[in-house]
Amino acid sequence: MKKIVSVSLGSSARDHQVEVDWLGERLEISRVGFDGSLERALQALRELDGKVDAIGLGGIDVYLYAGAKRYALRDGLRMLEAVKQTPVVDGSGLKNTLERETIRQLQSRGIVDFSGLPVLMVSALDRFGMAQALVEAGAHVTFGDFIFALGIDKPVTSLAEFEALAERYLPDACRLPFQFFYPTGKKQDKPPEPKFPQYYEAASLIAGDFHFIRQHMPDRLSGKTIITNTVTAHNVDELRMRGVSRLITTTPNLGGRSFGTNVMEAALLAVVGKRWQDVTASDYQDMLERLNFTPRVEELNVHATA
Repeated sequence: MKKIVSVSLGSSARDHQVEVDWLGERLEISRVGFDGSLERALQALRELDGKVDAIGLGGIDVYLYAGAKRYALRDGLRMLEAVKQTPVVDGSGLKNTLERETIRQLQSRGIVDFSGLPVLMVSALDRFGMAQALVEAGAHVTFGDFIFALGIDKPVTSLAEFEALAERYLPDACRLPFQFFYPTGKKQDKPPEPKFPQYYEAASLIAGDFHFIRQHMPDRLSGKTIITNTVTAHNVDELRMRGVSRLITTTPNLGGRSFGTNVMEAALLAVVGKRWQDVTASDYQDMLERLNFTPRVEELNVHATA
């Protein structure tokens, strides 16, 4: 049996473990949270190195993307460089394949018509593939990175403007502790603190990292569609109570929850048997097709209206 472990800066209350059979391989997949402690996570990575088949880095990104440019996060690099032997990923490779394909599938299957749809993308930097796919599908996208991560009330509505602002701000922002602009540890368990609710209210569809969506979401999200992942059964109930009409996750339901892309990418890496730097987008695409990965679509409040 191959063992895949996600070492996360997120809350330990979200830990989960499942066993699955993928393409003839038996996999044990675990997610272990370290409640925002970078030092404890680094220690765990060093202990796991060479003892498991693949490692995912959760609750943090190593790289953020805007257009053709890639920006490295200081704390993400520390976690990546702590692992010397075992293949280790942060989920970015899968985001640029699976999440693009998710948008295309939803459009082609008539599940969501993105043409002219007002969309709030709470954070495009860690999901630039999805952001590009939404724009290509004709959605009217508001990029909320500067609003929700940095507290700057500056809605961005074009990819060109978004890329220019990223080039201006990110080199300095990437040197800050990751917790400065992303909820880690016990912050993930706190009740949402509504912030700039007008951007949630104006959107018909809200997309992006679940913790970013949840951290500042208003009390009511009646009639909204959410596209995200990494949701537990409790998160689904919470969205239902707030009036969300439909939940779509880009990763499948495994044992009652959807895992983060870092976990799924680590599992795919263990199956394909290549080093991270040798895996191509077509490798991921081929495996996703063979596994028949399709978006999970769950109707939460069928009769809700925005």
